[in-house]
Amino acid sequence: MYTINEVAELCEMSVHTIRYYDKEGLLPFITRNKSGNREFSANSLELIRLICCLKNTGMPIKEIKRYIDLLMEGEQTSEMRRSMMVDHRKEVARQFNDLKKNLNLIDLKISHYDRKIPI
Repeated sequence: MYTINEVAELCEMSVHTIRYYDKEGLLPFITRNKSGNREFSANSLELIRLICCLKNTGMPIKEIKRYIDLLMEGEQTSEMRRSMMVDHRKEVARQFNDLKKNLNLIDLKISHYDRKIPI
């Protein structure tokens, strides 16, 4: 089992963020010890990493909560969860392509300046 501080370090996030995610209902899978402190299993650590991935790729908290709620319902929701991941992947791929186009334009501008500036 991991403590909240260990999870924060392993997932490169703040303790405050973990508490916020818990308050928002994104961490229904964590347990508490006799003292009331959160305890995290290896499985919950992986789920937190997934939550961070989804958040970092633009999925709103509300949608992440929906995904986690479906996950907690069990295997009968696997098709819905898969569909959510497919839809999110499409959106991330679209954003990625937009970023690549913008990066290419920036590179073009840099090469333009490089041709004008003697070394």
